[in-house]
Amino acid sequence: AEGMKEDSTSWNSFVSSLISRGLTGVRLVTGDRCAGLVNTVSELLPQARYQRCMVHFMRNVLSKVSPRHTRWAGDALKAVFAMESRESALAKAEQVATEMEERKLREAAKCLREGIDETTTYLLKDYPVEHRRRIRTNNMIERLNREIRRRTRVVGAFPDGRSALMLISARIRYVTSNDWSTRRYLDMSRLHDTMNEAN
Repeated sequence: AEGMKEDSTSWNSFVSSLISRGLTGVRLVTGDRCAGLVNTVSELLPQARYQRCMVHFMRNVLSKVSPRHTRWAGDALKAVFAMESRESALAKAEQVATEMEERKLREAAKCLREGIDETTTYLLKDYPVEHRRRIRTNNMIERLNREIRRRTRVVGAFPDGRSALMLISARIRYVTSNDWSTRRYLDMSRLHDTMNEAN
């Protein structure tokens, strides 16, 4: 769908159009903390939880770290996301935030504390362990977006939004029929297993 910005109105319109076309059963939405998307998920997809992209979150925290502490902070954040359970990840994050404060990285510690809860949604028992590595980031859509940007830059300017949408749709069809059709990104039978265990 064509959209000029990522505000609540645009996301609301987009997700509403997906629902009207038959979208159901959404249990998780992964994004880069765009406020418009987060609001739309809670409003239109009440059964879904929001997972903040781990990669974007780490970049946000590291942007508040001084250069001499960047390597340490990067390793510390990786240790948080290497935890096997949500409880241990949250405990490790608090430990890292405390150490950040000791190193005079108060803004980074604040950012870590504020965002860690929604960045560890993937560790909840509702989602299969086998899916964790894939659902904690929005890397898959980022790669697709990179490919779309590469194609649209070649054209430069479009006469109207419809022509841009036609090119992008053609590229998405190509990627999904070639690149995505040859491999399985997630084994959805695992998701069915977790649903049965929850009942």
